[in-house]
Amino acid sequence: MSSATYYRKGSPMALRLNSVIGWLARHGVSLAGAAEMSVRGRKSGRMQRIPVNPHSHGDARYLISARGHSQWVRNMRTAGGGELRVGRKVRSFTAVELPDEEKLPILRTYLEKWGWEVNQYFQGVTAKSSDEEIVAAAPDHPVFRIETED
Repeated sequence: MSSATYYRKGSPMALRLNSVIGWLARHGVSLAGAAEMSVRGRKSGRMQRIPVNPHSHGDARYLISARGHSQWVRNMRTAGGGELRVGRKVRSFTAVELPDEEKLPILRTYLEKWGWEVNQYFQGVTAKSSDEEIVAAAPDHPVFRIETED
């Protein structure tokens, strides 16, 4: 599968769990830092919601698509931003997609923190993989630097 089309659909159990995590975030409970993201659909124009794991690295925050070039990624490329929600706290953000050559340190720390949840989508690449292995996986996992409007 080419990196431009790489996408791993979640299992029925994973989709059910995502639904619960999104519901909890909407109601003010953030599991391990999870939030519910809303991004405008590129075709429908309606806000699409999905739970995400915002990731901090250095002084910046990122959204990483563990499953690849998903619908939310395609919508984000068009919309250029969205909203993160935990309970009543809603933060608007803008997003800029990173080129593959900038992803290595971010993907490594993301896998260190979230690997227990996302390793299954990285085709054997883990936080302990070599730099070369993570760089090779980078095109399959879009990364967006986000800036919230506090």
